[in-house]
Amino acid sequence: MIKTYQRDRLLGAINFFARNTNYCGKTKLMKLLYFLDFIHFKQTGKSVTGLDYYAWGRGPVPRSLFEEIMKMKPDMAKEIEIIKMGNFQKIKAKKPFNLDCFTPRQMKIMENVAYIFKDAKADDMVEVTHLKNQPWDQTLKQKGEFSRIDYLLAIDGSKDCIREDEAREVLEEISEMHTIFGTA
Repeated sequence: MIKTYQRDRLLGAINFFARNTNYCGKTKLMKLLYFLDFIHFKQTGKSVTGLDYYAWGRGPVPRSLFEEIMKMKPDMAKEIEIIKMGNFQKIKAKKPFNLDCFTPRQMKIMENVAYIFKDAKADDMVEVTHLKNQPWDQTLKQKGEFSRIDYLLAIDGSKDCIREDEAREVLEEISEMHTIFGTA
């Protein structure tokens, strides 16, 4: 496996949310990462973790992470553990949090998301991820369940939002880099 900053940031974000929110199980984690990635994309044209999200019935899900949590790769198994508590599967950080791979903007977004949803349970977060005309809702209505959610749907023209043409340019540059370095 090629080691990338996106992988480091994914593992770091999981560790951060496990440490800084209560009731952090798999479903809540998926929603926290969704907010982190889509807020950051809206501002910069880049996701933090590199995950692709899909419009599942209960909300946006990064399918590759959902599957990996069932059978963790060694680097993830060193970072977190799953503690079964009845039907709830708590995600617990095993290593200290390392902020070295995060930008100040990424840290601020993570801190804000963790603060907002600190005591929320996954079911409490459903309403927010299902808001009308937001990326999950648009994808579900236009493409159907299990379809990939396009990050460009986060572009809404607000004052802290990157322009769509800029976001498309950033996405194209990222795609070219993945092709050049064989990390696609």
